[in-house]
Amino acid sequence: MTQHLGIDGLPRSKDEDEQISQNFESLFKTPTGKAVLGYLRSVTIEMIAGSNATDEELRHREGQRFLVAIMEKRIQHGQRIKQNG
Repeated sequence: MTQHLGIDGLPRSKDEDEQISQNFESLFKTPTGKAVLGYLRSVTIEMIAGSNATDEELRHREGQRFLVAIMEKRIQHGQRIKQNG
């Protein structure tokens, strides 16, 4: 089994990586999934930290943003797989 780096930077087989992305795409293409992703974006990626945020708060927020960004990349990857057959 050939390993490659997935969207999340972890090694796994190409088939396994594609299945993960297809699962994300399937889950988040529904109206409810889109609403949940919109909520997650609003409390992570779109949230602005003030100048009084501590280093720990900023690191925590970046971790949250990273996870939502991976989710969005997985969804896009799943869409590309579906379009390319």
